[in-house]
Amino acid sequence: MSRKLRERVTQYSFVVPVLLVLVGIGLLPILFTLVLSFRRQMPIFDISEYVGLSQYQFMLGDSRFWKAMLHTLYFVLLAVSIELLLGLGIALLLNQRFPGRGLARALVLVPWAVPSVVTARFWAWILNGDFGVFNYLFHTKVNWLGDPKWALNAAVLADVWKSTPFVVLLLLAGLQVIPEDLYRAARVDGANRWQTLRYVTLPLLMPVILLVLLFRTMDAARVFDLIFVLTGGGPANTSETLVVYAYKLLYRTLQFGYGSALAVATFVFILALSLIYLFLLRRAWQGRPG
Repeated sequence: MSRKLRERVTQYSFVVPVLLVLVGIGLLPILFTLVLSFRRQMPIFDISEYVGLSQYQFMLGDSRFWKAMLHTLYFVLLAVSIELLLGLGIALLLNQRFPGRGLARALVLVPWAVPSVVTARFWAWILNGDFGVFNYLFHTKVNWLGDPKWALNAAVLADVWKSTPFVVLLLLAGLQVIPEDLYRAARVDGANRWQTLRYVTLPLLMPVILLVLLFRTMDAARVFDLIFVLTGGGPANTSETLVVYAYKLLYRTLQFGYGSALAVATFVFILALSLIYLFLLRRAWQGRPG
């Protein structure tokens, strides 16, 4: 065996086990869910039959599915938008030189390190309608988690608190690789802070911003534990997202077939959003100076 062939065999010996593990834990469950979505599978009634695309056809007329879709879109758009704006502002502040900057950078990451379930319970106490801190501070008497108008917004608030540090971390990393010479040149040309932000910082930071949007959109679209612990999808399903609806079908009513079809639809929905961001990210990266 030649040396080149031995090296190639050695390389594949490291790669193949990893690929097999990825296929086993990633691809196979997806394929199994796809196959199951074509079957009417309800073990509690001893029902197991092939129904083709009928469950997807039923889904198109399922008003609860469309409401869950709208709730998911609302949650993603509102939460990710607020996180991006807050994260950008905090990242710009932490990118400045001031005493205690290292400590401030460390403290801002604390909410991100808290598990989602703990965050949900934490905010459930804060937003409690009877003795929560939120009502006490703002002198209100709103049932934040029990009112259909506020339940989903309360989940958005909790998600913003937890996920904004992640946005800050990525944007701060992007800010630190922007050459200082560009800022000096902008000051020499007479640009003020707003003009520097608009014409120097944001264009160079755009690939990172799109990457942040990609990560956060994917994460927000499949959020489960935060909403489930806070509201359980209620009241009256007004905070029920696609993932929460799929969970209820699969594990509460044991409709494995229709629940799998909903899971596939959720996967396609998130994949479509991701592809849009990847397309925009590619264009932004190709148009990046230098």
